[in-house]
Amino acid sequence: MKPEKKPLGLYIHIPFCKQKCTYCDFYSLPDSEARMDDYTEALCAHLTELAPYAAGYLADTVYFGGGTPSYLGEKRLVKILKTVLKKYHVTKDAEITLEANPDSAGDWKTLKSLRKAGFNRISLGMQSACDQELREIGRVHTWDQTAAAVDAARKAGFQNLSLDLIYGLPHQTIEQWRKNLAAAVSLGPEHLSCYGLKVEEGTPLFAQREDAALPDDEAQAELYLYTVEYLASQGYRQYEISNFAREGRASRHNLKYWTLGEYMGFGPGAHSDLGGARYAYEKDLEGYIRGVREHGPLLSESDRIPPMDRDIEWLMLGLRTVHGLDPKTFENRFRRRFRCFLPFLEECREAGYAVYEENRWHLTPRGFLVSNQIIGGVLDALAAEKRRRAEAAARGDFRVER
Repeated sequence: MKPEKKPLGLYIHIPFCKQKCTYCDFYSLPDSEARMDDYTEALCAHLTELAPYAAGYLADTVYFGGGTPSYLGEKRLVKILKTVLKKYHVTKDAEITLEANPDSAGDWKTLKSLRKAGFNRISLGMQSACDQELREIGRVHTWDQTAAAVDAARKAGFQNLSLDLIYGLPHQTIEQWRKNLAAAVSLGPEHLSCYGLKVEEGTPLFAQREDAALPDDEAQAELYLYTVEYLASQGYRQYEISNFAREGRASRHNLKYWTLGEYMGFGPGAHSDLGGARYAYEKDLEGYIRGVREHGPLLSESDRIPPMDRDIEWLMLGLRTVHGLDPKTFENRFRRRFRCFLPFLEECREAGYAVYEENRWHLTPRGFLVSNQIIGGVLDALAAEKRRRAEAAARGDFRVER
């Protein structure tokens, strides 16, 4: 009997964009259209070269992220996806996502061609319904283009649509954020991602942060808590700190990241987690193209992590989701007692930051606001337990507590 194939996610990085946003620290390149054809060729060659390593897997999600994948153009996108479908074992019901900006996703005939090729989910970078806010953060589209792109996607046959929004923008009021959320819901997406603005060092916004009139932590918290409450009232269930979906419409690809699923990434800056190995490619477009052509070095990092050493990741990622931490899963997977976390988690429950229900511990919306501190406390408890066991072993005490 042949072993059953394991599930796999494929991530395709498209690093091109029309214009760099003031807050963006992703690897993306404006003014690089002349390299699109060469990059497409390199990407297809790389996908073909590495396909044998995925022979034991079934790809059930494919995600084209960026940058702005829709800016690459219909023909190039179809060529890349055809390579994926030809070289990899892709399930018939695979979730195949295309990230898009509204300004490059308004032609329904183009979207219909992409739908016919196999894309079945679109994630639109709406960010705001206010044109002034969009201009201030360097976005090249308008609210009208967002609405038009949603109409085009529906006309093209897409039944799974996600919108990205950002709260805490420069000069943003709670009233404007409420309008943005209501506008997004009025478009009827199946999924919403709502991210608090992070001012990353090295971005234009970081240099302007003193004069940008950014909301303080208290205002950010108010915006976030309103988001959770409002979207719940509109039928969008929160399943991760920043993500909300109608029933059955959670992002299957992103869930792989939060549940330690396996995935292969392609393109400069893309990360992979496959067969116990973690690796990433250099954030260098020219180096990537050259490396694929000449079979030269491509990786910026590579590490092999034993399964039993993934307990820290499991805890950190699990606490980001509404599913939370299942004690039995932890004990079976890592051969450690979960009870070392209970004193700290009980403190979190008393403070209103965590709940225990359906045999799982998960954070509340207020807990998500301080998730970094809570994750730190859980990891401290794990470290203390490991020290205790190491000290006991050093004394020759190998008893297993029950």
